[in-house]
Formats: sequence, C-alpha cells, structure tokens
Amino acid sequence: MAMWLAIFGAVLLFAVAGAVYIVCGFHRFSFVKKLGEKHRFLAWVLAAVIAVAVCGAWTIVNVWSVAVVMIHLFIIWLFCDIIAAIVHKIRGKKPERYIAGAAALVATAVYLGFGWFFAHHIYITNYELHTDKNVGDGIRIAMIADSHLGITLDGERFAEQMERISALEPDVVVVVGDFVDDDSERADMIRSCEALGDIKSKYGVYYVYGNHDKGYYQGYRDFDLEELDACLLENGVTILDDESVLIGDSFYITGRQDKSEEQYGEGRAAMDELLSGLDSSRYNIVLDHQPNSYAEEAAAEADLVLSGHTHGGPMIPAGQIGLLMGANDRVYGHEKRNVTDFIVTSGISGWALPFKTGTISEIVVIDVKGE
Repeated sequence: MAMWLAIFGAVLLFAVAGAVYIVCGFHRFSFVKKLGEKHRFLAWVLAAVIAVAVCGAWTIVNVWSVAVVMIHLFIIWLFCDIIAAIVHKIRGKKPERYIAGAAALVATAVYLGFGWFFAHHIYITNYELHTDKNVGDGIRIAMIADSHLGITLDGERFAEQMERISALEPDVVVVVGDFVDDDSERADMIRSCEALGDIKSKYGVYYVYGNHDKGYYQGYRDFDLEELDACLLENGVTILDDESVLIGDSFYITGRQDKSEEQYGEGRAAMDELLSGLDSSRYNIVLDHQPNSYAEEAAAEADLVLSGHTHGGPMIPAGQIGLLMGANDRVYGHEKRNVTDFIVTSGISGWALPFKTGTISEIVVIDVKGE
C-alpha cells in the first residue's frame, strides 16, 4: 500500500506541474494574448479558467480522472510544442496561429476517447488449453475479475454482461476478486449478486476475494462484508476462502485468500498446503486474485491459475512499471511454467479510472481440453 501511495503522490505532483504548463499553453492562444495586451492579469485568469474547465470537469467522476486528463494533456502538449519548435527552426518562420496548442487538445481528446471506449466496451477473449488429465468432454470456464462496481459498471450493466456469459454456455463461472470497491453502492451490489445468481452454467459460480472486496475503510460504503457475503450466498454463489471443492467428480476449484491478507489480515494458506490431499490425477483450477505467487504455484503443480488485479496495465506505462517494481509476475495474458498454465485478465471494468489506454475490458472464456 505504501508503494502505491507513493506512486499516487508522484502522479499528483506531476499533475500539478502539468497544470502550470497547460495554463501557460492556453495563455499562448491568440484570443487570450489579445486580452493580455490591455489586461494582463485577466488574461492569466482566463487561461486558468479554461484549463479548469477542460480538466476540472472530470471531478464528476473522481479526482484521479482529473489527474489522468491533466497529465496526458501536459505530455501531449509538451510533445506538440517540441515538434512545433523543430518545424519553426527548420522553416525559419514562426506560425501566426498557435497550431501546436490546438493539435494537443485534439490529440488528447482522441487518445482518451479511445481509452474511454476500451474501458466501457467489453470484449470476449478466448483461450484453449490442453491437458493430459481426464477432463471428459472438456471444461469451459467463464472468468471475470475487477468489476469494481460503480466505475464503468452499475448493477444493470453488470447484469447485461452476465447474460452474455450465459449465452456462452459455460460449465463453470469464476469471479476472481474485486467484485466491489470502497465506492460501490448497495443497490448495485445487490443487483449484481442477483445477476450472478441468474447465470446459466452447469456447475455454478465460484468467487474469491480481491484486495478491495472487504473494504479498506470501515463504514465508508453503505454495506459491509457480512451483507456482501450474505447476498452472494443467497444467490447461489460459492465463496472459496483458502479451500478446495470437487466439481462434478471431474475437477477441483481451489480459491485462495488474497495476498493482502498477509499484510492486513491473519495471513493465508500456502499453495502446497491447499493442494495437499487432493487427487493429483484430477485437473485443478486455482483462483488467486493477485498474480504474484507464480513460483509457489508452479512448484505446487497447480494445473491452471487464474488472476486479475493488474487490469492489464490500464494506462500506459502502468503495467510495465508494475513488472519492473516486482509487484506482479505477469500483467496480462497466458504463460506456462512447468506444468502450470497462468492466465491474467485485464478485468471487466477498471479501478478508479474510466479509461483504458493500455488494454481492454474483457470477459475471458477458457476451454480446457484433454489430449
């Protein structure tokens, strides 16, 4: 948590520096400069007001959205100014209008417009895996994670996505953490639990906690963990908390407590402890919200480990930074270590931000087939 607070603090400081640059940029537009010829102070006020109107409007979402818009506008504007300076030097003539500023505004709007689309438009991503274990006619797994209800998905929109999952005819549905957030509302939580209960799947819905589900701030949201658990159970969702269940006498699902329990809770079971006593001839699916125990899980010879948490590196270069800092073993996609397949989803929604410039929102479908 301290690491992420430091990152968020750096983002805010960068945003402040960007705000100063953006105000100076708006001050360079001809209509503001013209005002400054007679009223210098008013010209700076006007530039600041325009900057606040362009970036500050995002407070309707949250303060982090303001920071993201401001930082991207700052970087793109700086890039456009550098290009304009190079062109000016080559041509030896300064343009009459401040084209670089206009280009920065358009480019930022287009770039973040795509980011808005990829955060709100939910794709279906397919994987096909093979095993030498007996899985009968195969296992179709529908996987979601990181809905963080309230960012891009309310209860009704979440329910629409669960109808899409039903149409995929999965054998089993897994929810790999961060179903809710500190800012999620009770009505959305209840409607989404009902939607999970309405999914048509052969073996039902299985759920593990993420680092946000239990809530970081007691009393902040209008429901508590007990109410969340009760609503999930009432709708037929199986919560796995450091435990394994045998599904249809053919495969196991093992649900791990989130890694955050090692810091904020009473700890969690080791992977080899969770798999000990299970029939190793049967296929085993492990649900672990954070993808950062790969060595342990590969050593325990889990067959398939499913994770979320990273959001696929939602804003460039967040994913790459996470890997360099060792926060995650993988940011997105599939890899295999020894006999263990690992898949990380970018999530069905986003955390705190309504943009995804480095990835997409998705529902993951995994078909496990015997050799």
